[in-house]
Amino acid sequence: MVESAPFTGVHPIVPTPFRDDGSLDGASLERLVDHQISAGVQGVAILGFMGEAHKLRGAERRSVIETAVARAAKRLVVWVGVRAFGTAGAIEQVQEAEALGADAAFVAPIAPGTPAVLDRHYREVAASTALPLAIHDYPAEFGVTIPADLIARLANDGVIPYLKAEDPPVLVKQRRILEQAPGRIGIFGGLGGMWVLEELANGAAGVMTGLAFPEVLVEIVQRHARGDVAGATEVFDRVLPLIRYEFQPGIGVALRKHVYQRRGVFASTTVRAPSPPVDAATIAEFEAVARRVGLDVATPGWVRHRP
Repeated sequence: MVESAPFTGVHPIVPTPFRDDGSLDGASLERLVDHQISAGVQGVAILGFMGEAHKLRGAERRSVIETAVARAAKRLVVWVGVRAFGTAGAIEQVQEAEALGADAAFVAPIAPGTPAVLDRHYREVAASTALPLAIHDYPAEFGVTIPADLIARLANDGVIPYLKAEDPPVLVKQRRILEQAPGRIGIFGGLGGMWVLEELANGAAGVMTGLAFPEVLVEIVQRHARGDVAGATEVFDRVLPLIRYEFQPGIGVALRKHVYQRRGVFASTTVRAPSPPVDAATIAEFEAVARRVGLDVATPGWVRHRP
């Protein structure tokens, strides 16, 4: 890999839009990139688990990357998710992302997930590309726990400069990694943003999660960066009920697509099988929670006075 300016700030994991018939919707993807730019984010992360990358054909995956990169036009960082059963597949995906103009990639671990296997996997993937890489540390989804000392070693060796941290207790692991690799790794929190305030306080570079209200994450991160910790805390405490409701296993992607449709970004809320549809009662509850914290699923920004 090559040296690059460090990434910081808000880099949302974004869903992949489909039409009602289940086909890929490039026009909605373009609007999604524009929407994120308008919210003030620093990057977008496509083809993660929330992006339903595991449900896409190879040609569709390529189209998503091409469309996002072209629409971003270097106005923000484009991260591409890399998830394969083996190192060869991961190398193929990361080299494709590089060839299509992506700025960075976040790479899932592989089984059996022993330290030796993971160390070799990440070193070989990193050696195959000039893109800066992030380890995607998400045991709940991948079934692999990556030791903190291995992550720190890869960072200290200049192999992997970033971490997408989703291994609870995230703050304990974050502190340990930063202590072992000071100044050598940028950590981005995930898990819906549930720990973003504490992650920033502990030295995180930013947040990389799928909350469908990016303007909230931007405000928290910006306030914290300029030293307004009390203001960042007040915003975080205010929106935590919404973060909690949206980040529900099984329906989180559908709820986020609902927000993007209501905001005129997505033409459809279609989620590919086997994900279940969201019932009307859940949608009503979700919208009520948003209103309670001062947000509207249909309109970006606060609908009541900002805290």
